[in-house]
Amino acid sequence: MLGRTDSRRRLLVLLMIFAVGSMALLARTAYWQVLRGDFLMARAAAQTTVRIEVAGRRGDIYDRTGTVLLATTIDRDRLVAAADQLERDPEARRRTGDELVRILKLDPEDAQALRERLDSGRPYIVIARGIEPSVSELIRQALREKRIEDVSLEAEPERVYPQSGGGPDSTLAAQLLGFVNRENVGQYGVEQAYQDTLAGSPRVMVAQRDVNGRAMPETSVVEEPGTIGEDIRLTVDASLQLALEQELLAAWIADSAKSVSAVVMDPYSGEVYAEATYPSYDANDYKMVAKETPQRFIDPVVSSVYEPGSVFKMMTAVTALEAGTVTRTTRIKDVGTLRLDHGTTKIDNADHKGMGWITFEDGVAYSRNVVAAKVALGLSKSTKQSATMLYDTWRTLGFGQKTGIDVAGEASGSQYVRDPNVKPWGEIDLANGAFGQGVAVTPIQLATAYATLLNGGMAIQPHVVSGVGSRDVTVPQKGRLVPKKISKTLLHMMDHVVQEVDFYRDRTLVPGYHVGGKTGTAQIWDAKEKEWKHNLFNYSFVGYISREAGTPDLVVAVRIEEGRPTIARLGHLEMPVMSFELFRRIATNAITTPDLLQHRTVADPIPVTDR
Repeated sequence: MLGRTDSRRRLLVLLMIFAVGSMALLARTAYWQVLRGDFLMARAAAQTTVRIEVAGRRGDIYDRTGTVLLATTIDRDRLVAAADQLERDPEARRRTGDELVRILKLDPEDAQALRERLDSGRPYIVIARGIEPSVSELIRQALREKRIEDVSLEAEPERVYPQSGGGPDSTLAAQLLGFVNRENVGQYGVEQAYQDTLAGSPRVMVAQRDVNGRAMPETSVVEEPGTIGEDIRLTVDASLQLALEQELLAAWIADSAKSVSAVVMDPYSGEVYAEATYPSYDANDYKMVAKETPQRFIDPVVSSVYEPGSVFKMMTAVTALEAGTVTRTTRIKDVGTLRLDHGTTKIDNADHKGMGWITFEDGVAYSRNVVAAKVALGLSKSTKQSATMLYDTWRTLGFGQKTGIDVAGEASGSQYVRDPNVKPWGEIDLANGAFGQGVAVTPIQLATAYATLLNGGMAIQPHVVSGVGSRDVTVPQKGRLVPKKISKTLLHMMDHVVQEVDFYRDRTLVPGYHVGGKTGTAQIWDAKEKEWKHNLFNYSFVGYISREAGTPDLVVAVRIEEGRPTIARLGHLEMPVMSFELFRRIATNAITTPDLLQHRTVADPIPVTDR
């Protein structure tokens, strides 16, 4: 008889093993289903659903009238394909590729790139964007006739700038406006500065994925409704902007300049009526600009600093007039060369000649460097104190700091407006600063400072947006920076510049209007070559035009960058279009622009009896 093979002990061991295993499985199941259940559900949802953000319609941008559309958004088509479906049928893939190359009129390089994308096997690829309606119709027809397969058209918003600019291959106010990239994000100018306002917030939806990983519209659920962007109304007048750009183009060609810039501003409200630089660009073709000339995206009016030259003599004048060290009629001996720093340095007049004893206002009118330097050196008994006084005037009038204009990319130039209390100035530094060398500013800073000098001494806030949606933009009021009496004197001095000097008078005055201002011509330092650029200069003019004496209506600042004089002799550097001639053309266009100044209310006129 065989012995028994079962064992009570063995059974107990097996039962214990099964019990422990069952408890472990139960605990593990409970862990995943109870403690980690939310995590698993989230993972499952992530694999079967997709979160979609749809940008709201971007707000439009209008000129000051609210009728001229400067920027808007339209729906264009983008062409997409399911390359994984085409992968199953090589013949259909080849035929589709050939037909799309023909319809889209692709060159060999782009055609090869398209075929590579169709060969990728990915479930969703973008083939082309911004397709014109006529091309979209050709694609739809090809789909109906089954000449192409597994492709579709999707609506896609595209930012467009419908107004042509004042020069070839440009749109109106391109550098002021900026552009919008494919992600609906503003780049440069107003588009970037007002990105949140214009773009609104996106609509957020959740939808189930199909077998190809694409969202199924019928399953979508809105999580956040989003908001559409608000429209913006600028202070810019479209007709004046176009005329300004045309004048800049003409001067750029005539003077063989690197660039020409100008800004037209209301000296009381700070509203910018027009501002531009040529060369400009076509904002509708920003991708090509980015590839070939990306530097054109930068707006030199607000983003580029330069040595302004003798237009800065008015900053020396206001400092000395406030200090009481000179009056308009104070007589100063003008010599051709002034030696400084115990004879180790010197400054010269442009013609290296002296005019002898002349009044201070004549010294400014004839742009005598020696006179400006003497006035700056005479602000106080010490060079240090005189330098501090001049520097304080610069800072008070906004140089070396941002004006706060409401566009992206403004430069402060702080590194070029040196504090003499941090690094002491020598006499040569003070003298050079007195006539705008050794300091760098932007055109918008110059226009803003001159507006204060001319409007009775009140600080202003330059701005380019006057309204958002149905709301008017409120610009904060600022206080007085210059005594009204001093402002009146400065106005007289700027009148004197264009009335006293024949060279300016004949090409600056506008019949029937009151005009004044100050010129500037500055050498350009080549930092790479460590020398002055040969026969290239920065030319500036900042001035005003008005319908009534004592009440400047408009401030116009002009800069001609790297202008090449056609007449170059000692003390006389003349181009076909001088800065003050360009000022006259722009000022005339501005003052005669219909309805531009009808809305304005200004302070009391500055009396003009004290001549």
